[in-house]
Amino acid sequence: MNQLTKTALCLAIVTALNGCMVGPNYEKPAHVSENNFIHSAELDQENAKSKKTIADMTQWWRSFNDTLLVQFIEQALDQNLTLKQAIARVNQADAQVASLRSQLLPSGQFNAQATKAHISLDDLTGRVLNSMPGFNRNINLYDLNAGLNWEVDIFGGTRRGVEAAMAEYQASQASVIAAQLKITAEVADTYVAIRTLQARIAIAKERASTQGKLVDLIKLQLSRGIVPEFQLRQAEGSLAEVQATIPALENGLEMAMNAFDVLMGDQPGTHRTKLEKRQAVPVAPGIDTATGPAELLRRRPDIIVAERKLAASNAQIGQVISEYYPKISISGLIGTITTKYGVLFSSDANRAAGVVGLRWRLFDFGRVEAEVAAAEGVNEEALAAYRLTVLKAAEEVENAFSTVVKKSNEQRILASGEASLAKSRDATLAGYKSGALSLLEVLDTDERLLRMQDATIRAQSDSVRATIQSFKALGGGWDAQSFS
Repeated sequence: MNQLTKTALCLAIVTALNGCMVGPNYEKPAHVSENNFIHSAELDQENAKSKKTIADMTQWWRSFNDTLLVQFIEQALDQNLTLKQAIARVNQADAQVASLRSQLLPSGQFNAQATKAHISLDDLTGRVLNSMPGFNRNINLYDLNAGLNWEVDIFGGTRRGVEAAMAEYQASQASVIAAQLKITAEVADTYVAIRTLQARIAIAKERASTQGKLVDLIKLQLSRGIVPEFQLRQAEGSLAEVQATIPALENGLEMAMNAFDVLMGDQPGTHRTKLEKRQAVPVAPGIDTATGPAELLRRRPDIIVAERKLAASNAQIGQVISEYYPKISISGLIGTITTKYGVLFSSDANRAAGVVGLRWRLFDFGRVEAEVAAAEGVNEEALAAYRLTVLKAAEEVENAFSTVVKKSNEQRILASGEASLAKSRDATLAGYKSGALSLLEVLDTDERLLRMQDATIRAQSDSVRATIQSFKALGGGWDAQSFS
């Protein structure tokens, strides 16, 4: 067997061994039930009643038909600081994958050095050398070397490490998507809260005005002895109660606007001018109820994160198990070294070396066993975390769907009551103009109508915000097909 045959055989053996990987191969956990969500049928009925257009799940916010909301969401996705942190973590994870992959390949280095030295004759070395015939205290040294080092990943420990790092990288990618969806939902939710508070402040001011007129009227009646004093005090108390709601609502609006600016990645007050002009609460679109639990696993980025972390912990078991087995490394060196420049690369100046190394933790198996047990414990924890994430995701969807349906029903009931009170108010006003009813009755009807309008606005806002939470709970806001 010639030298070439021997080398080829050795390489074949190393390559075959290099394909082996210890540790368990990863299998995704079983999917949840394929059944629809509990409130899917109710939501279908709600969509039919309201004749809502079903939103595109990838960009659901555009279906609210609010240009300003769309502009704000796109701006937030471009400059939100939480999102920038998540993107930076992806870059870190990517670098970690590249670093581990490089360990699978041989590493080489090249060194070149030229030395010119003038040796002292007064130190111990100089005195010894000076006693030798032909000693020259001026020395030139030329040294060129090329080296190669390779730890052969025979049992797959490094490859399991790469597998774990890749799963962590994918988890960090999904975390960016999760941050995007969270920011989108928070911007939309805060925007709706701002519009709701603006509407409620306007209603509260109308109520205060109505109550003020009522107090003035009762004062006049009291001065004429028509009503007792306690009626005036009751009216004044009701006026104070309504007036007190205005500062509380205005404070809530201030905080909502400040929170909105921070979500946008700006100083508080930055977007005040754009938001201070009152607009109606956006009308929510319909939700695609065909999205079932199985689709939820694909769309929810937090579930993807949990599943990828489970995969990483599984790979780490194999990475630790590989410590039971020996590590083999191969090193080589070729080069030339001489004191005369003219004879570089000559046969006398050339040198070469090859080293095969073996490292084995023979007397450390107790520690390795403990490390394996710890890795398996981490994997069990990751599996439980994954299952809990799936259950909580389903809970969020069910709660959001239920809130949409119930708040929509509440809004319809209140809207019906508002319509009745509006007719009552018109009838009362007509009676007042004809002299059949007093102004007191007109103002009382106005107050009842305004209270009902405030309740209707709150129910509408709750329904819209529950719709936003439904889109978030379903993992809406991105194209799941694009994830890799």
